[in-house]
Amino acid sequence: MRKKQPFKKVQLKKGTAKRMLLYVLRNYYAYFIAVIFLIFVSCFVNVANSLFLQVLLDDYITPLIGTKNPNWIPLLKFIIYMSIVYVIGTFATFLYNRIMIRISQGTLKNIRNEMFLHMQKLPLRYFYTHEYGDIMSVYTNDTDTLREMIGQGLPQIFSSILTIIMVLIAMVKTNIYLTCLVLIITFGMVAIIKKVTKTGSEYFLKVQESIGKINGFMEEMLNAQKVVKSFSYENVVKEKFNTLNNTLCEDSIKANKYILLIFPMIGNISNIQYVLIAILGGILSINSNLGITLGSIASFLQLSKTIAGPIQQISLEINSIVLALAGAERIFDLLDEEIEDYTGHIDLVNVDISKDSTLTEVTYVTNTWAWKNVIDGSLKKVEGKVQFFDVGFEYKENTPILKNFGLYANPGQKVALIGATGAGKTTIANLINRFYDIQHGKILFDGINITDIKKCALRNSIGMVLQDTNLFTGTIMENIRYGNLSASDEDIYNASKLAHAHDFISKLPDRYNTKISNNGEDLSEGQRKLLAIAQAIVNNPPVMILDEATSSIDTRTEKLVQKGMDELMKGRTSFVIAHRLQTIQDADVILVIDHGEIIERGKHQDLINHRGIYYNLYMGAFS
Repeated sequence: MRKKQPFKKVQLKKGTAKRMLLYVLRNYYAYFIAVIFLIFVSCFVNVANSLFLQVLLDDYITPLIGTKNPNWIPLLKFIIYMSIVYVIGTFATFLYNRIMIRISQGTLKNIRNEMFLHMQKLPLRYFYTHEYGDIMSVYTNDTDTLREMIGQGLPQIFSSILTIIMVLIAMVKTNIYLTCLVLIITFGMVAIIKKVTKTGSEYFLKVQESIGKINGFMEEMLNAQKVVKSFSYENVVKEKFNTLNNTLCEDSIKANKYILLIFPMIGNISNIQYVLIAILGGILSINSNLGITLGSIASFLQLSKTIAGPIQQISLEINSIVLALAGAERIFDLLDEEIEDYTGHIDLVNVDISKDSTLTEVTYVTNTWAWKNVIDGSLKKVEGKVQFFDVGFEYKENTPILKNFGLYANPGQKVALIGATGAGKTTIANLINRFYDIQHGKILFDGINITDIKKCALRNSIGMVLQDTNLFTGTIMENIRYGNLSASDEDIYNASKLAHAHDFISKLPDRYNTKISNNGEDLSEGQRKLLAIAQAIVNNPPVMILDEATSSIDTRTEKLVQKGMDELMKGRTSFVIAHRLQTIQDADVILVIDHGEIIERGKHQDLINHRGIYYNLYMGAFS
């Protein structure tokens, strides 16, 4: 068993943000144009609020002071005008937030779809070398942080930057001297924020990694509860979980501690700035030549408050964006994983055979298969002959599993593979299916190199009943039909009868419509195995691989499963991997494998008479 490796430590690449933005724009370009326009309107109204204050005081309220018969109509019209502008700004803010919800959720839907479709094309090696919990974390935690960034972070950052630019323009227009004071204080704020966020960002990246680790551990423990309880391992597991949980907690505390420092610091600096502006404004207003009025001072004070808010917002969103980009990096790592090569010029098709043995390709199911060369259209009947020539394979470099391995199985033969754990039996089955590609040599299927056959076609021609049976949430009929989605209900019934599963299914409350979940936990191991055999029978492949199919079941059930397997193997080339030697005595050929090499080959009785390794294994099993 190869050790599963977690995702590599996240290090943000320069192009991640650009790639993420282009990904979003690809499907929502028009929406983004609308959002930018609405944000511009919202920011303009926000800044105009401060400028309105100057006009209100200087042009409408101050002239009314001391007037005996004041005319309130101009003031009333201005207030109505301001109200209309505020309503427009409020509507613009509401509308762009609604649009960003659609963009963020739509983008996540597209990303999840793309990740899942891409994951289906990844080689089996990927899932053997990555923790399932860490992969799940990409689908859940990483995509959620991305949703927050797209839905809230991006518009808030853009809005804040636009607001700061507009405020600075308004400040310069109002008073250059007070603007210089604000700029000096603002640069100080930015320096502080940069220092704090840099440290906080490092811990946010650690939080992302810690979440992946704890998800991986949880997934592992959920699958191993029976083992944990059988060995009274609860306290040890608890300690390991506490260690991971404490690490996550500490990283989260440190990350948020730095971020929470920003708000009181920026708030207090903003208050100091407010006081300094009031003092300097008051001093400058004494000199009437500078043209500083009561309204301009009030407006500038309001602008100073307005600029502090976006600075605080940017400091908050920077870390959420760093966290989201860390998640985006992991998402893109998955999407960038090299997929399997499914190409080939040989396909698998249904055919009819005429009286003169002519093959004709048909679109309906005939259960007679042929290899079709898509280049010249030629057809060759699938017979099920499998040959290994000088095959060498290794999972890890310089650690060979198969060495110059040779094997042949004629059509309809039952070939048994036996040997110690790690001898290479399951590896042979994986290579026939091209779950892995060999380093040298070749594997032929009916004389065709399997690298020339489309992988989907190759795998459709091979059925598998594995040691670990996997059932899906749904009805029993749906699970059996998983072997052949075009199978009729009658095909399902016939396959179940051949697999000797019909009797126990008929006794269930809803028979074939009985719902199963959690990998069929309400069924016995033998019943689950019979369903797997029925699934393989309905697929009707020319070649079958049975990997420890009778393991983990009692002797009585084993006989029933063996009957189902015998029906399954009739007329098919079959590879049987077994430890129980009594189940393979009728095999056409038995191969004894040790360290990736065949050390004995022959029929059961011939190997017994030979009195070699097989004889010792057989006699040892029965003694």
